[in-house]
Amino acid sequence: MELRLIKLSDQPDAGIYNMLQEIPPFENGFVNPMHGKPFGEFRGWLQSCKADAEQKGLLDGWKVPESTYWLYDGDRPVGYGKIRHFLTEKLRKDGGSIGYAVRPSERRKGYGTAFLHLLLVQCAELNVPEVLLTIRKDNLPSQKVALANSGIIERLSDETCYIRIPR
Repeated sequence: MELRLIKLSDQPDAGIYNMLQEIPPFENGFVNPMHGKPFGEFRGWLQSCKADAEQKGLLDGWKVPESTYWLYDGDRPVGYGKIRHFLTEKLRKDGGSIGYAVRPSERRKGYGTAFLHLLLVQCAELNVPEVLLTIRKDNLPSQKVALANSGIIERLSDETCYIRIPR
């Protein structure tokens, strides 16, 4: 594996677009709004993601700044992830600090663990004050990835496993 994390650019890339078509629109709490959308909408979406990262404070009373990243293995994009710069009480309950997805054709190859590790490095660079992952209780692969990255199960609810990763 030749892994690297690339911060979002507002320049459309066919490889990233194709990856986003492979990642489901909603899976285990992760939302991929570009799934099934035409390439013509891709540039506008990238620009809105860039604006999300540059945002200061809360927007509309709830939306926090978040940065988007791509995981590449060599020249092939294999994952899509986001880091929220801080959490609100609502996001501590449902959302967490980091969300990511590995394209289905590349799962079970160790990308998730490596991707989360690289996103955690970015959290430190962004001075994210806390890292909390809210993972569905039935999503055992994501729980294993978080625990492999020094995660500690903080609590469980009927539907969610809350895993804190010390900084």
